Amino acid sequence: MNKIRCFISFDVEDESILDRMVEAQRILLTGCRGLKAVKRENVHITLRFLGEISPTMVDSVIEVMDRVSFTPFTIKISGVGAFPNLRRPSVIWAGITEGVEELKEIFRQIESGLIEIGFKPEPKGFSPHITLARVKRGFNRSAVASKILELSDFEFGEFQAENLRLKRSVLTPKGPIYSTIHEVKAR
Repeated sequence: MNKIRCFISFDVEDESILDRMVEAQRILLTGCRGLKAVKRENVHITLRFLGEISPTMVDSVIEVMDRVSFTPFTIKISGVGAFPNLRRPSVIWAGITEGVEELKEIFRQIESGLIEIGFKPEPKGFSPHITLARVKRGFNRSAVASKILELSDFEFGEFQAENLRLKRSVLTPKGPIYSTIHEVKAR
């Protein structure tokens, strides 16, 4: 049985925000080796990474998602930081400054449903963010840290979150390719 690599997310589709993301990535990558930027078409807010799951489990996840209730809400994106921290960055992210409580509530609904169908609780919990770039080997720590600090107040914009999606992720040598398996609209 073929497993499907999946995650649950809100996609960022607003062109002006995506333009700002690309601008921030350009600033980060200028003079900084060892960073791999997320492709424009793959920018999203991950609520829950599910990993490789069976088609039967995908059906169960869809049932969990269909029980999630939320109304449209605003997500504002600003600031840049790093996980786990500036000294040892592995992921460079754009921050979410509005819509955090709504995202956390949707995460709680999803998480309790996923636990019911056999998923282990998310060990890291949920920290709303958008990944801008991943840090690879051979990066210049001080250059990367200074670029992140330079972008700490960077404004990306805001959008209405209305479509919660179950995404398939196919890993390729050129990077992941995402497609939507299921969508739940705000109501």
